[in-house]
Order: sequence, then C-alpha cells, then structure tokens
Amino acid sequence: MAAQATATPSALGLGEWAYDRGEFVSATARRLPLSTQALHYGTGAFEGIRAYRSDSGLFLFRAREHYERLLRACQVLRIIAVPSAVEELIDITVELLRRNGHEGDTYVRPLAHKLSLLPNTPPGVSLAGVSDGLSITTFGFPSGGTVQGTRCAVSSWRRPPRDTLPAQAKIAGGYVTSALACDEARAAGFDDAILLDHTGNVAEASTANVFAVLDGRIVTPPDTGDLLPGITRDTLITLCRESGTEVVERVLSPAELFTADEIFLSSTGKGVVSVTSLSGRDIGSGAIGPVTTRVAALYDSATRSTAGAHPEWLTPVVTDGDPRAGGRTVGEVPRGSRTRTTPTSGKQG
Repeated sequence: MAAQATATPSALGLGEWAYDRGEFVSATARRLPLSTQALHYGTGAFEGIRAYRSDSGLFLFRAREHYERLLRACQVLRIIAVPSAVEELIDITVELLRRNGHEGDTYVRPLAHKLSLLPNTPPGVSLAGVSDGLSITTFGFPSGGTVQGTRCAVSSWRRPPRDTLPAQAKIAGGYVTSALACDEARAAGFDDAILLDHTGNVAEASTANVFAVLDGRIVTPPDTGDLLPGITRDTLITLCRESGTEVVERVLSPAELFTADEIFLSSTGKGVVSVTSLSGRDIGSGAIGPVTTRVAALYDSATRSTAGAHPEWLTPVVTDGDPRAGGRTVGEVPRGSRTRTTPTSGKQG
C-alpha cells in the first residue's frame, strides 16, 4: 500500500500531490520537457472543477459533466492516450483531493495535452504523430460565500468565431484572446472584460458567461454562438427555470447591456459575480441587484447541500474510514492508475 503524502492543508494554494500521466507525484516536480507540443502550439484542453465544503464534507460539483466535456475536447485534438472513462477520471480526482487534504473549497484543474513527437514525425504543428499526457492539480480556493461586485469593460478584442476555434471546448491556445482582453481591461482600471463576437453582439466575459436582467427576465447569449456554454451557466439556467424565473437564450447586443437592470457573470472559478458597472457606466443602481442575489443563493444551495434541488450533481470526497470508500483507504490508487509512494522532485521521468 502506498504511503499518504503529508499534506499541509491550505485555504489558498497548490496541493502537495498531483496526478500526471498515470502517477501521483509531487505537484512541484519538473516533469515536462521543453519540447512539449502543447507549450509551443496550445494543443491542449482543460477543465476547471469545483469541490465545495459543506457541513457534510467536501463534494465535487458536476464532475461528470466537466469530464464529459474534456473527453469531447480530447476527441477534437486527437488526444487518445488518456483515461477514457469518466468514472475513472472522477475516482482519480477524488483520490487526489483526499491525498492533498484540502480543508475548504477547492479548485481542480485537469489538463489533457499533446506531449512529444513520436518516432519519424517531423517537427511542426501537428495532432497526429504526437504523444498525449493528462495531469490534474488541485488548489485551495475559497469561494467567498457572498456575491462579489466587479467592474467590466467592453473589450476591443473579439471572441474567435466557432469555425476558427472550437467554441464548445476549453482549448488551451484559445485563452490567449481572454488574456489579452483581461490585460487591456485591467490596464484601463477595470476588473474584467466582456468580449463581443464577430457580428458585434455579446459573446462572453474573459472566462465567464454573461447574463442580463431585462424587464424582469434573465437574458443570456445562446449556446450556438461564439462562446463556451459553461456548466455553471447550465446550472443557473436550470435552477432559475425550476424556481419560476424566466430565462431567455437569444442574441444580446452591447447596447442592451448598458440599459440592463442587472448584469451578472457565471463561472466555475467564481460562481455568480455581479457586474456593477460597464465601461465606466453604472448598471442599474450600481449595486448588486436582487435578481443576482437570488440566483447566487440558488447556486450556493445546489453546490453545498445534499438536500438541494440536484443531489446527483454532487460527488462525495470520502475520508479515511468512511464506509462510502468501498474498502479503499487513503493512499491506495484507483483502479487503472499507478502511483509513486512519496512525492518526487527532479527532472523529466
């Protein structure tokens, strides 16, 4: 049986263990060669998954949907040498969280990527003839618990159209646009950016979906547009409709944002965030609005309570001795995975 890492739980910070190419290793181990193809060409896909702390323990939220989306992205990028079963990926993630011993809310980052040229493959941009890798890291990342306000700007950078970059996957190279937009906004004194699509309509924020409250209805751009249809976005639409709040998915113009009663953003990392001003203009009263507050409360209940509307969205992160562990104790490895017995450091292995 492998020994458990001596984790130092932290409210904010990288966990001691990581999963990389079939092994649990030190999260700070130097393992990727400088020739890693994803580093050069952005040929990788990632996910952001949340684990929330409640009175009942630590629970992954909608891990199945996140890993299903990751595997679809892997198909697009010809990444095949990774675990292909969602349940195995969830098991690995649960084990990693248990090893790292995070005491509070946690952010999980799986990354599937193109690794090294196979024999007889010439250098250059390619998907075929390149090996694959999968890593998973975890970060202590408190969610805050209350709705936060943010000041956004409409960016001069446009969201790449879906026939230029796959919109429905978190393709690593595509986030250069988000970085440019966010940097532009922050340099001008704002917190985040809202990007338009190639037609001049609202697409999404730098790493979040956009909702506007117009005449008592919640409006959000359709998932057929040039945007990532976020899992948090889907969660909010589902919860709002179930609670009797109308949500309309349609084209949304930037002019409508400026006249909205409220605007809020949704993302796995930050949950529900209120946009209190846009390009220097107050939205509504300039304060966090009642609809945003109500939506955030619905989300908080769904993510932290097994008695919430959708307990099937929660995956328990079991602890040593918990009968739900199915006989597996801390330190054992999920089926199909290999492990090192202690955290390692050093060069590419």
